[in-house]
Amino acid sequence: MTIDHTTQRPGAGANWVGNGSYDLLARATVVLVFTFLAMVSINGAFHAAVSWTDQPLDHKMLTIAARISNALFLALVAATAVTRLRPISKAPGIQPRVSALLGTFLATSLALLPPAQLPPIWLALSSALVIIGTLLSFAVLRWLGKSFSIMAEARRLITNGPYALVRHPLYVCEEIALVGILIQVISPVALIIAVTHGLLQFQRVLNEEKLLRATFPEYESYAVCTPRLIPRGRK
Repeated sequence: MTIDHTTQRPGAGANWVGNGSYDLLARATVVLVFTFLAMVSINGAFHAAVSWTDQPLDHKMLTIAARISNALFLALVAATAVTRLRPISKAPGIQPRVSALLGTFLATSLALLPPAQLPPIWLALSSALVIIGTLLSFAVLRWLGKSFSIMAEARRLITNGPYALVRHPLYVCEEIALVGILIQVISPVALIIAVTHGLLQFQRVLNEEKLLRATFPEYESYAVCTPRLIPRGRK
């Protein structure tokens, strides 16, 4: 699942754009959708725990851990939607909204594909990537806190913590988990979905940065000093 790095300028509440009823509906939708997805992950962990298979115990435990960590992240998304700040500006037009929704939910279609027949080492690697990516995403989302959103919306400029390393750490962490899922269902169709998802995510990055530059004059200096997606070594 993909969540935008969004921002709010302190004291700019009077400039909030949008309708209160629309914001309430958007929050309720996010809560319901991500609560449902979290329950699906918990159900998957339960079935993995009780099913008797010929898989090694360590691989089975990695699978359960991956699904539980995913459920925790999805539950945090739902909880954060309740407390998030109101936006002070939003990206205009339909393209940013379509990119945000498809970028967020297209990757879930990978779960509908049949699992690939892989050696145990690859299955273990995929589960480890899902766990690492999801737990890192959980930590970044906790740091992002009330600035969370799915759509490209400006709330408050966050430049410290993981956002001091790259400008979009949540996208980076989520893609780590996505690689793990892709390995489990690797196929030409899965690759097409993954590449399309990556292009949509990059478009979301561009949409978000355009909005942040227009909203926060200080964003330009932050962008100059901080890489977009790949951390650079310390000098």
